[in-house]
Amino acid sequence: MRIIRDPAFIAQSDRGAAAAIGNFDGVHLGHQAVIDLTKSVANGARLGILTFEPHPRDHFAPDAAPFRLMNAAAKANRLEKLGVERLYEVPFNAALAELTPREFAQTVIKDRLGLTHVVVGQDFCFGKDRAGNAQGLKDYGTDMGFGVTIAPMLATSAGNVSSTAIRKALTNGTPRIAAEMLGHWHRIDGPVIKGDQRGRDLGYPTANMSIDGLHPPKFGVYAVKVDVLEGPHKGTYDGAASIGVRPMFGVNTPNCESFLFDFSGDLYGTQISVALVDYLRGEEKFDGLEALITQMDADCDRARGILKDV
Repeated sequence: MRIIRDPAFIAQSDRGAAAAIGNFDGVHLGHQAVIDLTKSVANGARLGILTFEPHPRDHFAPDAAPFRLMNAAAKANRLEKLGVERLYEVPFNAALAELTPREFAQTVIKDRLGLTHVVVGQDFCFGKDRAGNAQGLKDYGTDMGFGVTIAPMLATSAGNVSSTAIRKALTNGTPRIAAEMLGHWHRIDGPVIKGDQRGRDLGYPTANMSIDGLHPPKFGVYAVKVDVLEGPHKGTYDGAASIGVRPMFGVNTPNCESFLFDFSGDLYGTQISVALVDYLRGEEKFDGLEALITQMDADCDRARGILKDV
C-alpha cells in the first residue's frame, strides 16, 4: 500500500483510484462494509481510502480530551490488511477547512486526486461548516465526472456501528461489545517504553506503553492478547494489562502496562499491539505490596482462564 500525504504533489500512477472517504477511526465493521462496497464499484481501479491527518477534531478542538481509537500508523496497518492500495492522508488544516463543499469536490477529489469513484456513508458531511452531505456530493459527482455511492449505516446486535458507540463501550469497560462493532479486538499499538520498573521488583515485569492521544478505555485490569510485532520475540502472547494512573504509587500519567505470560526477554523499543479481551476489575489502592501481589496473582489466574478459550 502506498501512502500519499500531499495531494498537491501526486504521481500520475497514484491518481484514478476508487476511494472510500472518511476518518476510519477504529476501522470498524461499518468502515469495512464501506471498503467492501468500494471494491465492488471500483471497476478495475485501484482501491483507495481518502482520510485526514490530523483528525479534523484535532484542528477544531485542539484542547479536547483524547478521543482517537487508533493512531495513524495503526489505522494504516489495518487498512493495508483489508487490501487498500492507496491511502490518501490529506492534511487537515485551516485552508482545507475553509473549502466549500463544491470546492472540496472540485479541488481535492477531481483535480488533485483524480478519483474515478467515491463511496461515503449516508451521514457523511464535508466542506466548510460541514455544509455538504452525501446527496450533495453525488450531485457534484454528476457535474464533475466521478461516480458516488452512498453506503447505508450498518447495525449489529450491539446497535448502530460507529466510532462514538465504540468509545462508549470502551469507557464502560465492555471491550467485547466494542469488538462486536469493530470486527476485531480493540488494540493499543506502539513501542514499549521505559517505566518505573516496579513490576520487575514485584515479580511482574511489564511492557509499558503510552496511551497519549488515544481515547482511554475504562481504567483497570484487562485480560489481553499481546502481539510482539518485530524482533526475536515476535509472536502472540496471553497476558494481563493495567490501564490507568497506578494509584498505589502516587499521581501518574495514564499508560498501559502489560504482563506477558510465560515470557522472558527485553522488549524496550519494540512495537507491540495489545488487544483488550475482557475487563477484570477497576484500579485500586491496596494496603501494601503484599496485598497488591496477591491481587495480581488472582488477576493473572482469571485472565488465563478467560484467554484459554480465545
